[in-house]
Amino acid sequence: MTEHMWSYKSTSGHLAGADLTGYKVEATDGSIGKVDKHSGEVGDAYVVVDTGVWIFGKEVLLPAGTVVRVDPEDKKVFVDRTKEQIKNAPEFHRDKHLGDAGYREDLGTYYGTGAPFGGRPA
Repeated sequence: MTEHMWSYKSTSGHLAGADLTGYKVEATDGSIGKVDKHSGEVGDAYVVVDTGVWIFGKEVLLPAGTVVRVDPEDKKVFVDRTKEQIKNAPEFHRDKHLGDAGYREDLGTYYGTGAPFGGRPA
């Protein structure tokens, strides 16, 4: 059910192997920070965004399925969620959550189809 959330959409413009580190990340209603880490692994792709002062230094993990467009010229990644939806996502702790299947499932459910935690249905 949530597996499609962990792959880049074919229309996003993401190229396999592209380094997105440092790209600015734009929600539907404004900038949320910069890509600090990302994975392009098939079925497990994501971006970790350093939100800086926006959420007071918090990092957020966004499944690749939320990415609607990658602009390599302007070094920007556009996602199809609002700042509020991203801010209210399950909390991310790099040390605990990278590789945590339970967290990945929670996040996939939040952003994926059905979106019981307030995300937008895909």
